[in-house]
Amino acid sequence: MQKDSVVKNNVFPIGDKNVAYDQFFTGQSYLKGLVAPADDINVGVGNVTFEPKCRNNWHIHHDGCQILLVTAGKGIYQELGKAAQLLKPGDVVVTHDGVKHWHGATKDSWFTHIAITAGKPEWLSPVSDEKYAKANSQIKE
Repeated sequence: MQKDSVVKNNVFPIGDKNVAYDQFFTGQSYLKGLVAPADDINVGVGNVTFEPKCRNNWHIHHDGCQILLVTAGKGIYQELGKAAQLLKPGDVVVTHDGVKHWHGATKDSWFTHIAITAGKPEWLSPVSDEKYAKANSQIKE
């Protein structure tokens, strides 16, 4: 899926290059904040777009959870010790408190999801090229 179709077919804007979290991603991602955590709201909502091959590091959400609403392209989600899952528009993923996981674009598609995040993430090591390639080979279209 080309960038043009991801941007044109998405309800929310792609946002700017994700420099704030760049250290926790392999490849280029874009972020458009939709709701920022505040004193009276303990949840953040963002539109995250990944270029092909882009993925975030392994991470864990503490004192909360994360919900991903897939809006465009094809992506991968994987929890530690489980097989990788193909993500496509309309899919919803709920990651519970304390679950080590990662997510990102497939090797040949742009990918966008709305991330609804409560609590604090603990960022861990990058997903190696080897593990990423294995995840791409595991997913069924």
